[in-house]
Amino acid sequence: MMFDFNITGFDDEINNLIKISKSAENLGFDCIWVGEIKHDPFLRLMMIAEHTKSINIGTSIALAFTRSPMTLAYTAWDLQSFSKGRLILGLGSQVKAHIERRFSVEWKPPAPRMKEVILSLREIWNCWQYNKPLNFKGKYYKFDLMTPFFNPGPIDYPKIPIFIAGVNASMCRIAGELCEGLHVHPFHTLEYLNKIILPNLEKGLKKAGRDRSEIQISSSVFVATGKNSQEIEEATNFIKDSIAFYASTPTYRPVFELHGWSEKAKKLSEYARQGKWTEMRSVIDDEIFEAFAVKGSILEAAYELKKRYEGPLDRISFYPLPTLPSLEDPIWKEVVKIFKS
Repeated sequence: MMFDFNITGFDDEINNLIKISKSAENLGFDCIWVGEIKHDPFLRLMMIAEHTKSINIGTSIALAFTRSPMTLAYTAWDLQSFSKGRLILGLGSQVKAHIERRFSVEWKPPAPRMKEVILSLREIWNCWQYNKPLNFKGKYYKFDLMTPFFNPGPIDYPKIPIFIAGVNASMCRIAGELCEGLHVHPFHTLEYLNKIILPNLEKGLKKAGRDRSEIQISSSVFVATGKNSQEIEEATNFIKDSIAFYASTPTYRPVFELHGWSEKAKKLSEYARQGKWTEMRSVIDDEIFEAFAVKGSILEAAYELKKRYEGPLDRISFYPLPTLPSLEDPIWKEVVKIFKS
């Protein structure tokens, strides 16, 4: 199992970002993931790539539908070349409300649209690398113009792995069919992973005649940890708030439905509509919390995560929390050893 570091939200200061990235590389983490929440992830990855040498860098995730695939193709091409082949391009769809209201982009069915994003990216990269005519025609995207003036040309590391984020069955099938990786959303349970995500991933693999070894399954997992009981309790409340927030969104409701918690999900949606954010945490009881999260000291959590996820996951990281110890803390050497053993 590969052990990654999710830097998203860990520290918003660029100078600290560089320091953290160097520490993650020195400790032996396999990849640094940057998400798209308050900042552009690609700008931050360029900084990380400049100040590291060997660790993989990736987006977990970058938004696919708020950018043209051509724009994504240029950005990924430059990052892959600059980092000497260390980029993992992780893409996600985001939910309808944010696509329409935060980004003012037209909403279209996400699964077939994501499939076209992936296929068109590969078509564009093949055009640049092998000087093939550009001719992609889909329902949502069309690319058939690439003159030499706008063609960046071949690079030394043209194979860019694409991961996509998946919660529901259709995205998992697309990942199995077309991608090098699947980002499993932190809002998952082991039961949902085994009953919904993995079987649908296998359907996609079978459709494409691919083997399970050809794709990596990655996830950032909720861990309530800290240096003392007070910090662990703070982390527990933070995670309960996160679970409640995700469960209030219809896109993520199937996870609750699998466990028979549909009424709780509806209650959370109603609270969210009314802006009753503080009341939402009370819906997340111990049973729900334990299905989604691991709790304890950082070493206890690491052992439990490895026990729980070795097999279903190929890559794992701690969901970023304010109570996680600084990477300067020697405890991380022991944590890394647990996953490397």
